[in-house]
Amino acid sequence: MAEAHTEYQHPLMKAYQEQLNCGFEQVAPIFEDCMAEALSVLSKEGIDAYLEQARFLCKMGRGVEPVLIFLEEWPSIASTLGESALPSLIAFIRSMWKSPNGKAIVPFLQSLAAVARRLPSQEQMQDYMGLAHDFMERTTGSVHGIHTTFASPGLPEFYKQAPFLLGQMPLHGVKNWVDYGIRNYGDHPERQKDYFSLQSADSRAVMQRERHGTLLVDHERKLDLYLRGLWRQSDHFIPYSLNFDELRKPIPYYDKLGIRLPDVYDDVILPSPSGRGVGGEGISGGGHGETGANIISGLDRYRAALAHIVGHKRWTTAIFADNFSPFQRMAIEFFEDTRVEALAMREYPGLRRIFLGLHPKPAEDACDPETVSCLRHRLAMLSRALLDPEHGYRDEQLNDFVRRFHETLQQGESSTEEIAALAISYVAKTRRQSDQFSKVHFDNTEIDYRDDNRHMWRFHEQSDDEEMFDDHRKIELEEEELKGLPPRHYPEWDYTSQTYRPDWVSVYEALHPKGDGAFIDKLLAKNAALAKHLKRMLDLLKPQDKIRIRYQEEGSELDLDVALRSLIDFKGGATPDPRINMSHKTNGRDIAVMLLLDLSESLNEKAAGSGQTILELSQEAVSLLAWAIDKLGDPFAIGGFHSNTRHDVRYLHVKGYSEHWNDEVKGRLAAMKAQFSTRMGAAMRHAAHYLEHQQADKKLMLILTDGEPSDVDAKDGRLLIEDAARAVKELDTKGIYTYCINLDPKADEYVSDIFGKQYTVIDNIQRLPERLPELFMALTK
Repeated sequence: MAEAHTEYQHPLMKAYQEQLNCGFEQVAPIFEDCMAEALSVLSKEGIDAYLEQARFLCKMGRGVEPVLIFLEEWPSIASTLGESALPSLIAFIRSMWKSPNGKAIVPFLQSLAAVARRLPSQEQMQDYMGLAHDFMERTTGSVHGIHTTFASPGLPEFYKQAPFLLGQMPLHGVKNWVDYGIRNYGDHPERQKDYFSLQSADSRAVMQRERHGTLLVDHERKLDLYLRGLWRQSDHFIPYSLNFDELRKPIPYYDKLGIRLPDVYDDVILPSPSGRGVGGEGISGGGHGETGANIISGLDRYRAALAHIVGHKRWTTAIFADNFSPFQRMAIEFFEDTRVEALAMREYPGLRRIFLGLHPKPAEDACDPETVSCLRHRLAMLSRALLDPEHGYRDEQLNDFVRRFHETLQQGESSTEEIAALAISYVAKTRRQSDQFSKVHFDNTEIDYRDDNRHMWRFHEQSDDEEMFDDHRKIELEEEELKGLPPRHYPEWDYTSQTYRPDWVSVYEALHPKGDGAFIDKLLAKNAALAKHLKRMLDLLKPQDKIRIRYQEEGSELDLDVALRSLIDFKGGATPDPRINMSHKTNGRDIAVMLLLDLSESLNEKAAGSGQTILELSQEAVSLLAWAIDKLGDPFAIGGFHSNTRHDVRYLHVKGYSEHWNDEVKGRLAAMKAQFSTRMGAAMRHAAHYLEHQQADKKLMLILTDGEPSDVDAKDGRLLIEDAARAVKELDTKGIYTYCINLDPKADEYVSDIFGKQYTVIDNIQRLPERLPELFMALTK
C-alpha cells in the first residue's frame, strides 16, 4: 500500500518532500498527513518556513525524533501561537543545540504543544523560553569556567513536567519554583534531577506554595480536627492530583490506607439571580460582584467530601454486587449516597447548604430519551430531589419515590439493604429501552464531592457458601485509639541561599507520658532551703493589689484631705483645687511564660563534678522554677523537644497554660527522658504558636539547652544555628522575648550568634536549680 501511495502521490507533495530533503525513512509514512494539516492552517510563507526548519532539525545530528515531533506538532502550535512564533522558537532550539544540552531538545519539543495550550500568546511563550534559557545558562556546567562542558541535569526533567506545572501554577509561580530549585540544588546533579522531576518533597512543597485554590496540605490539620471533633473519627489523608490522569478523572475514595482527596480544590461560584442562597439558604462568603453569585469555598468542598465519606463509614454496610445488574448498582449507589447525606444533615443541619450548593440540579427536559441514555440524568435529578425540598421537578414517579424515601427515613436510619430494595424498585418502574444506548447524557450530572463507592460492594470469589451471606460487616475502619495530632509543617531558613525552605520540618506534638508526681515533691523537699530563699524574693515580686492615684478631677472616690483643703480655699475666697478625687490601679504582673526544654540525648551525660546527670539537675531546676512561677501567679507552660531528622521533630507538652501546677503535671515532669537531637528553630516556632495567643503585655520564652542546635541530617554545622537565629528574629516581630539558659561551657562560640545578648551560660551546672529561678525573677522584675 505504501508503494502504491507513493506512485500516485500528488506532484505538490513530491515537491514538498524534495524541499524537506530529509533522508530518515521514518519521515515518509507521516509526511503527507502532516503536510495536509499544515496546508490547512499555514500560509505559503509559513509552509516554506515549516519545511526549512524541519530540514534543519533533520540535519542537526540529534536523530529522527526532533523532526518527527516538529512535523506533527507545529501546525497545531502555529494555529495557537501564530506562524510568526517560529523564528524565536527555532532560535531557542539552536541555542540548546550549540550547548551541551542537545538531549533536552526532544523533551522540549514533546511538551511544546501542551505548553502552548497553557500559554496561548507569543508574549507568554517568549517569557517561557526566556525562563528556560535562564535555567539552561545557570545549570550548565563548566570545567575551567570558560566553555560549558556539562549538560544541565534538571533541564530535560523540567521540560517533561512543564505542562503539569503550568496546569498547577501561573507562569510566574513556575519561575519562582525554578529559581528555588536552581538556588538550592544548582551544584548537586542528582538532587537537581529529583527536584525538577517533582520527586523530592522539597519540590512538591514549593509547588504547593505557588499554587492557587485551597490546598489540602495547608488545611490537613484543620480537616483532621474537623473529623475528630464532629465525627469522632480520624484517618490519614492521601492527596492525588487531577492532572496526572487525563483519561479517567480520579474521584475521592477511602480504603484501609486512608482517605484519598484531591490535592487542591478551587472555590465554586454559583450564580443566584434571585438573590437567595442555594436551597433557600445564604452561603457564607456573601455576594460576589454584581452577579449576586454565592461562593462555596474550597475548604467547604473538602468538608462535604469528608462528611459524605464518614457517613458511609458510619451507616453503610457492604452488600453483594453479584446479585445486581450494572444499572441497578448505579441506582443503589445514588440512593445510598443520598441516604448517608440525609442522615449527616439530620445530625449537622449546616451541611445542607454545602451539599445543595455543590450538588448539580439538572433541568428536567435536558435529556432526550429518544437519542441518548437518560438513566444517569434521571438518577441525578432524583438525588437532588431527595435532598432539596424545593427541587421543583414535576415527574410523578420521581416525586413518588421521593415520598417513599423520606417515609423510610422517618422510621429511623434505615439500612443499605432497605435502600437497595427501594432503588431496585425505582429502576424497574422507570426503565426505558433507550437506557441501553451507548451514548449517555452526562451534562450536569457529576457530583464531584462523592466517593466511588468501592466500599459498598462485596464479591463472591471462590466460595458461594451461605455463611458468606450472613457476614454483614460494617464498612468502616476498626475503632482505633486516636493518635497524636497531625504534624505541623514549619519552614527552615537556609542561610546559604538566604531563602526559606517551605514546609521543611514536620513537628509532631503530644502530651508527655506521666510518671510519679511524688518524685517532684521529693526534689522540692530536697531543695527546701533554696525554696525558702526564693520565697523571700517572690514576696518582693508579688503584685500589690492596688495603688492609689491622687489629685484626679474624676475618680472612683473622694480624696478627703484634698477636698477639705479645697473647701477651705473656697471659703477663704481663693480658687479651690478641682482635683479632689482619687482613683486606683492594680499593680499587677501581666507576663506569660513559655519554658522550652531541650530533651536531646546529651542530657543523659553526667554533670561535671556531680553524680547527677544534666537531665536530673534540669528536673530539679524546672521544678523549682515552676513552683516559683506558680506562686507568682503568672500563666506559664512547659514544653520539651527533641528531633530525629527534619521529618520527625517531637514537641512534648509537660504543662499547658490552662493547667494548674498539680500532681498530673509533676508526673509528666518526673517522666522526662532525653534522646535524639536538637532542632531548636522548629521547636521555638511551634512553642511560639501557643505563647503568641496568650493575652499578656509581656511574653517571655525561656530556652533551657545544653548545646548548639544540631541534627543527624544537617551536614552543615551552621545551618541549624542560623535557622535558630532566624527563629529568634521571627519571634521578636511577634512581641515574644526569647532568652537562653545554656549549660554548655563552649556555648560562647555560638550562642550569641543565635540570641545576641539575651543569654546566660551556666558553667557550674550543679548551681542550675538555684540560678534558673533567680534568672527568671531578674528578667521579670
